[in-house]
Amino acid sequence: MDERFETSPDAFPAEWQPALSHSRYLLHLLTARPEIVEWLKAHAGQPIDAGLMREFLVNGTPQDEVGLKRILRQLRQRVLAALIVRDLCGVAPLAEVVETMTCLADVTTNFALNHLHRQLAVQFGEPLDKKGEPQRLIVVGMGKLGGRELNVSSDVDYIFIYPEDGETAGNQETGRKIEVYEFFVRLGKRLIAALDEITEDGQVFRVDMRLRPNGDSGPLVCSIVSLENYLITQGREWERYAWIKARVMNEGSNSQPEWTTMLEHVARPFIFRKYLDFGAINAMRDLHAQIRREVARKDMADHIKLGPGGIREIEFIAQVFQLIRGGRDPSLQIRPTLKVLGLLVERRLLPAESERELVAAYEFLRRLEHRLQYVADAQTHMLPTGDAERHIIAASMGFADWSKLRAVLDAHRHRVAGHFEQVFSDPENGTHPLAGLWHEQHEGDDALEAAANLGFRQPKAMLERLHRFRQSAKYQQLAAPIRERLDLLGPRLIAAAAATPVPDATWQRGLDFFETISRRGAYLALLQQYPQALTKLAEIIGSSAWAATYLTRHPILLDEVLDPRLYEVATDWESFRQDLDARLAEQAGDTEREMDILREAHHAQVFRLLAQDIAGLQTVERLADHLTELADIVVKTTLRLCWEKLKDRHPYPDRPPKFAVIAYGKLGGKELGYGSDLDLVFLHNDPEPDVGALYARLGQRMSTWMSSQTSAGILFETDFRLRPNGDSGMLVNSLEAFREYELQKAWAWEHQALTRARFCAGDVELGAQFEALRIEILRQPRDLTKLREDVLAMRQRMLDAHASNSEEIFDLKQDPGGLIDVEFIVQYLILGHAHAHPRLCGNLGNIALLGIAAELGLIPAELANPVRDVYRDFRRLQHAFRLDGISKSRIERAAHTREIEAVRRLWDFVFG
Repeated sequence: MDERFETSPDAFPAEWQPALSHSRYLLHLLTARPEIVEWLKAHAGQPIDAGLMREFLVNGTPQDEVGLKRILRQLRQRVLAALIVRDLCGVAPLAEVVETMTCLADVTTNFALNHLHRQLAVQFGEPLDKKGEPQRLIVVGMGKLGGRELNVSSDVDYIFIYPEDGETAGNQETGRKIEVYEFFVRLGKRLIAALDEITEDGQVFRVDMRLRPNGDSGPLVCSIVSLENYLITQGREWERYAWIKARVMNEGSNSQPEWTTMLEHVARPFIFRKYLDFGAINAMRDLHAQIRREVARKDMADHIKLGPGGIREIEFIAQVFQLIRGGRDPSLQIRPTLKVLGLLVERRLLPAESERELVAAYEFLRRLEHRLQYVADAQTHMLPTGDAERHIIAASMGFADWSKLRAVLDAHRHRVAGHFEQVFSDPENGTHPLAGLWHEQHEGDDALEAAANLGFRQPKAMLERLHRFRQSAKYQQLAAPIRERLDLLGPRLIAAAAATPVPDATWQRGLDFFETISRRGAYLALLQQYPQALTKLAEIIGSSAWAATYLTRHPILLDEVLDPRLYEVATDWESFRQDLDARLAEQAGDTEREMDILREAHHAQVFRLLAQDIAGLQTVERLADHLTELADIVVKTTLRLCWEKLKDRHPYPDRPPKFAVIAYGKLGGKELGYGSDLDLVFLHNDPEPDVGALYARLGQRMSTWMSSQTSAGILFETDFRLRPNGDSGMLVNSLEAFREYELQKAWAWEHQALTRARFCAGDVELGAQFEALRIEILRQPRDLTKLREDVLAMRQRMLDAHASNSEEIFDLKQDPGGLIDVEFIVQYLILGHAHAHPRLCGNLGNIALLGIAAELGLIPAELANPVRDVYRDFRRLQHAFRLDGISKSRIERAAHTREIEAVRRLWDFVFG
């Protein structure tokens, strides 16, 4: 701007002095354009919103492209002047500044796009799709523009997309037509010129198109189909990062919601993987390394955006978590950096203190960035070198001098760099000491000695297993990058296994796990990036064969190893339920994804309980309570989802089902263990006619939802044989039919099963009716002699089918003196005496019920109390077998004679 127009800052309102003293650009602008002074006086007292911007453009009524460029630039001058005044005078927070600049980009882009489209449509006719409907150019804002974080002298990154190929409708007079592609190329070029071209009024925004497919060498515009093909076949990792903030800018008459939705469906799978994509860390680490090399080459250490601890590193921290987890957690598919950081704290992915430091640094750096740019309206991020400019910048940032500002700036950048290193540091430092052993470079006795010195008790077997792994076709056929990653992890697995109490078992299970995930680069990347995850993995699989199998079956649970809440014993079930419902709501209508979300949430919670169990933080009883609570939530959620999906589900479709799920067996008795089946019975009491088939469909769908194998595994095996008439009976019974069966046709063993039944999910009123009926049935007076005969007959059938029949080995569950004996004792006491003692009807568990029976004088306390302890101990032993992956819980009889005899003494007292 011509220096002869410069005026002293004193010539303008006093409240503007901080801005005028700082910004040469503002002073020159107001001196040369007095009309802007009047506009500022009228409008700078409040934020400049999109409505005011549109009003200014519409009042300008540009007739041609020259007029369009002029009015767009005049608007930009006013908006920037207002921001400089408001920001430097301390009334505009950072959020207002970046939102106002983003609004300016949106408004000017859409105004120019509308104007230029109309001009071209007059010349060639509207561009039409295959249906003959007009098309619009879709303008995708990238980078800070897409994230609504535009800085005050920013360029804008665009990608131009059009819906589909075709022809224009033709000029009304000449009939001249052109290809849709050519129409939008012309429109794109004119739009760029309208914003980017430098005129006597300056420019609106510098336009950068290098993020489009194939960059500068690619076509200026492309169809959605072309974009999809490009992303699938050629899209690179850094482009995923760029597309995170992509935003369709079209609004009003520019918008085509259906095409915008289609574009999002094309881009989203490219950006966000369905799995936990820990490989993104390596890709972004490489991208950042390239930036660092460029910074070093150009001596840009004082570049507050790209230099160490700069703005870009904060953005990378936020976005790497989005790339890793955004596919599985759609709430992370958001654009603004600060909102992402806040969400990461909610998800326990980032400590709250780290987020506070990163937010403080981000806001400081962005405010400093704007002050650097306000001086001369220049897109700069370099700290000034001259004393005078340093003084101006320091004063506008609220510091007495440059040294004080620099000290605070350096502290922020140091903290950012530290957080960045925590996330992105490469854990591979040199060659691992055990690399030679992994690569089988040791031979014969040397290899055996090396393995033995590490603590392996069977070094030969350990080495043979390693050799089979490395020589297997599966390993040999791995892609080179994945095999390289696996080879980096192998020595670490040897060391981690050696550090456990059972190195040989841990090693075998660890290699089994590696074989399962060997083609899944994301899981290998997780273990590579987080060495502590491999250490915890070794501890868990070394402690439990069942845990090793569970992890191998569900490797996605590796992510849980990194969760700081893994060993938090107090489970907030209400929060779990709310989080599950929220995740399901985000995928509403996608049945396959909903089924997987249920499975993933269930498996993750089981794994947390398993880790706590292995660490000795859960008792068997408390663990069973947790697993039961988890199963109840899953069943209730399954019922709700299945009901919502039934077509023509009821004469009153908005009414909840008059349907109840009754839990029997371990679920009913709240003694659920790992991998337990669910024994269920379905009831309804709906008075509407012909609803039996509807509820049968509901019950069948629930069974399918829970027991079907999906890519995420299964929820539960379900067993409905305890329903009236067993396998030959109806899947869903009315409450009245159930009542009739139980009172008139049920066997004694079915009433035994009813002692542990309870309402689990569905209509609460029906659940209360079932409980009342259950108590009524249990409290029926019975002939004790006949009851004893029936119970003993059923027990004998079980012994004939399952007892060990061994004098040396004792089956904790099946043999006389074991768990089933205790359960039968309790069931007999309930059925025989509940008519006189209603306390026995409580579903309180066998240990509590034995105590109640003793208090009531039905059994001697001196017999009952030892059996209560035995039952607890036998369940603990049974649980330990389960953890070791042993399905049949068998122990040496001689070592447990006292416990077995305690149960048999009580058995003899009860049954004679």
